[in-house]
Amino acid sequence: MEKVTEYFGSMVFDDRVMKARLPEKIYKSLKETIDKGKPLDASVADSVASAMKDWAIELGATHYTHWFQPLTGLTAEKHDSFITPSPDGRVIMEFSGKELVKGEPDASSFPSGGLRATFEARGYTAWDPTSYAFIKDGTLYIPTAFCSYTGEALDKKVPLLRSMDALNKQALRILKLFGNDKVTVVKTSVGPEQEYFLVPAELYAQRKDLIMSGRTLFGAMPPKGQELEDHYFGSIKQKVSEYMADLDKELWKLGILAKTKHNEVAPAQHELAPIYNTTNIATDHNQLTMEVMQKIAKKHGLVCLLHEKPFAGVNGSGKHNNWSISTDTGVNLLSPGETPHENAQFLLFLAAVIKAVDDYQDLLRLSVATAGNDHRLGANEAPPAVISIFLGDELTSVLDAIETDTPYGGTKKEKMQLGVDVLPKFRKDTTDRNRTSPFAFTGNKFEFRMLGSSNSISCANIHLNAAVAEVLKQFADELEKADDFNIALHELIKRTIKEHKRIIFNGNGYDDAWIAEAEKRGLLNLKTTADAMPKICDKKNVDMLTSHGIFTEAEIYSRCDIMLDNYIKAVNIEALTMIDMARKEIIPAVTKFTADTAASVAAKTSVVSVACKYEKRLITTLSDLTDEMDESASALEGAVAELKNFDNVIKASEFVRDSILPKMDTLRAAADKAETVTAEEYWPFPTYDKLLFGVK
Repeated sequence: MEKVTEYFGSMVFDDRVMKARLPEKIYKSLKETIDKGKPLDASVADSVASAMKDWAIELGATHYTHWFQPLTGLTAEKHDSFITPSPDGRVIMEFSGKELVKGEPDASSFPSGGLRATFEARGYTAWDPTSYAFIKDGTLYIPTAFCSYTGEALDKKVPLLRSMDALNKQALRILKLFGNDKVTVVKTSVGPEQEYFLVPAELYAQRKDLIMSGRTLFGAMPPKGQELEDHYFGSIKQKVSEYMADLDKELWKLGILAKTKHNEVAPAQHELAPIYNTTNIATDHNQLTMEVMQKIAKKHGLVCLLHEKPFAGVNGSGKHNNWSISTDTGVNLLSPGETPHENAQFLLFLAAVIKAVDDYQDLLRLSVATAGNDHRLGANEAPPAVISIFLGDELTSVLDAIETDTPYGGTKKEKMQLGVDVLPKFRKDTTDRNRTSPFAFTGNKFEFRMLGSSNSISCANIHLNAAVAEVLKQFADELEKADDFNIALHELIKRTIKEHKRIIFNGNGYDDAWIAEAEKRGLLNLKTTADAMPKICDKKNVDMLTSHGIFTEAEIYSRCDIMLDNYIKAVNIEALTMIDMARKEIIPAVTKFTADTAASVAAKTSVVSVACKYEKRLITTLSDLTDEMDESASALEGAVAELKNFDNVIKASEFVRDSILPKMDTLRAAADKAETVTAEEYWPFPTYDKLLFGVK
């Protein structure tokens, strides 16, 4: 059997391959670009392209593609072959530095939010050398950024790289104040846990709602759901185990550090978690992971569902974004140290994150806002739409002691003056995990739990990096002017804790009392995408994002339009699918069952005098539900037609929220009730019990 260590990364043009195939001078120059962010030397490109082509061809590749992440939420690729005609009528295989560093995909059909007119087709992809190229399905994939002819970012990678650069710049200023002159680069790292559902492919093919929208728009709960909690961490079914094994192998070939796999809480739900990686690489890897998950599932007769809420009544699927900050000298800046100096540095970065999350809670909320995630937030094991931070009892008590200038009740009871007195070293796990917290400190990182399972992690990390960079800038501006650094540091942390402690909540985020308490604290409760997304255009957010070069003002407004347009279109597709299923499948099926039941009553009463009380009650119930479904479908049809009259995306999104979604709920309620009283053989598509428990 082939060993993992032998094939891991075998399809990746990684450091090992580059070192072996590139001239030493070229390799060192490229490493400076990758590790330290230095501009790419133009002379390097041709040499890298040649080595990359030879390596790829040896592994069976015939094409290359610039792989990028447009604002569709998915990835995009245009494949070109390596072949070039030769004078003798044959072909040679060529790939130049110019082809490596720049591509020209048609940009006219990708979302631009008004940045580009439809007739303006030119767009550019630019090689991201920090993310390794890889081979998939006989094609060399080159991770790239995507921008317009006039330079606007049309993707998620460009602003992500900008946000990482902004945080690096401000974090270096802070570290220099602590005397850390050896640090040259600060990077954020992410480990995204990916949840998903697996259902039999033959059942999926019979559900128009799953095909069109990725979630079940109708479906009554089966007798058993997740209430026994027997699926969570349970024995993995053979078919699923075989799928997971193949998935691991394919991901490992691509250099993706898939580490953990297990059953999740809901029936048919599972999770994969990787080892941490630099944020832009982790983002590429997560996009690739989702693609490979779906591809491998088909080989096993399964379909991988990545929608945030594919089934009502059981857990939805999230993506926990484990985020940390580290230096190129190997120091995790969110890990408490052994000395007063390290403790003080940790507490300053901790304070910066607390302030950033409080000041920019709206940006963090909108970074995870989608039509799918709106169904998940606040429900089964997903955090509420209110942003808060969980720190745990010990760390909270440390901050309380700093705020009040009182002795800390740890191992050393003395008044804290940061940088002077010894702060007790925190243990990594001092309290239980809080699964209800949107943003939880877990020892040496923060776990941002609000992301939906189909989300690109780039959006959340763009806004998180940007918000922390802004606060670090404010801190550096103040501390660089201080006459006494230690005193100024202590006062800054003390003031920050006092002004932003409202965002800290260590209790049960599912409790309704917390939502009321959060409102009293002045925290935002942006329940839907329609509520959240326009906040990106608030002046404070525009000013912050543009000041750090994360977005231009035009890019911000375009993203608001694009995300709201995606929300509107997603719900509109769901509404049209519901109408179609109700009119063509559900109502005819219920009508047929009603008619057959009525015929049975007529046959019985023609022979003998019987009451047929059950059948008559059933006929009345079915007839009433049929009328209710018809009326609800008509109301939904009217709302969908009215949606076409809106030419403003904000107003249209509010109409979707306030009118279309409630009408969809009404139609579903009637149909789901009809399912519970309709004979199984009449129901037109597979029910929840078959979908959730169909994988053997």
